[in-house]
Amino acid sequence: MKVLRSFPIVVALLSFSVVPALADWDWGDGHKMHYPQLPDPFGIDVSFRYPQVLADDWQCSQTGPVSDVHIWFSAYQDAVPQINVVHVGIWSDVPAGPTGGYSRPGDLLWHQSFTPNQFTWRYAGSGEQGWYVPENGYYQPFDHNNFYQLNIVEISDPFVQTAGTIYWLSVSIQANTALGWKTSASPQFNDTAVWGILATPQWWQPVYDPRVPGAAYPLDLAFVITPEPGTLLLLVPVAALMLRRR
Repeated sequence: MKVLRSFPIVVALLSFSVVPALADWDWGDGHKMHYPQLPDPFGIDVSFRYPQVLADDWQCSQTGPVSDVHIWFSAYQDAVPQINVVHVGIWSDVPAGPTGGYSRPGDLLWHQSFTPNQFTWRYAGSGEQGWYVPENGYYQPFDHNNFYQLNIVEISDPFVQTAGTIYWLSVSIQANTALGWKTSASPQFNDTAVWGILATPQWWQPVYDPRVPGAAYPLDLAFVITPEPGTLLLLVPVAALMLRRR
């Protein structure tokens, strides 16, 4: 079960926008995954400041290279971010066991580190958002307002995914301040996100919603894997699913 979202959140997702630029991803652009996991303007940002690393799973919907990756993030207490390195990995999937547990990344299939000339980022919206550090359990409910979209496109030597396969995307960022990966308001996909330490990524732990102490409410993270330019798929069904969950 996931914390229920409300109609105003859907409206906010449909309405927040900035002037589009090359390589940005906007509502209605294409994707190569189960559906885009869109940012929750009133959600939580989970710390992935290096060496902390977060990972979330997706199911490939189109065989081909993972040439573009877009994620949404915020800075702790609305500090002005300066991003130095973005570490991105793609992993195989280890499903949850028959008696419970949680799914998690398995083998590291692909990894690259990106410097500022290899990515862009832009302001994407605002809302009262919390801050969560799963490593030590720290949670602050009203920590910041602004959030951003990070765009890594035209990746050289990209990973080639296979339709129908579940993979995990991991991200860790080196920056001048603590950054957090924004939680998603889209319908929960598969299992909860996980966290680890980049030096020992085999030790994955689940990320549950800190707003519900003592309960294992799963959290998804906001990202989208996109196709080559020109492939479009409208996202109206995603909004309909979000409303149906009410």
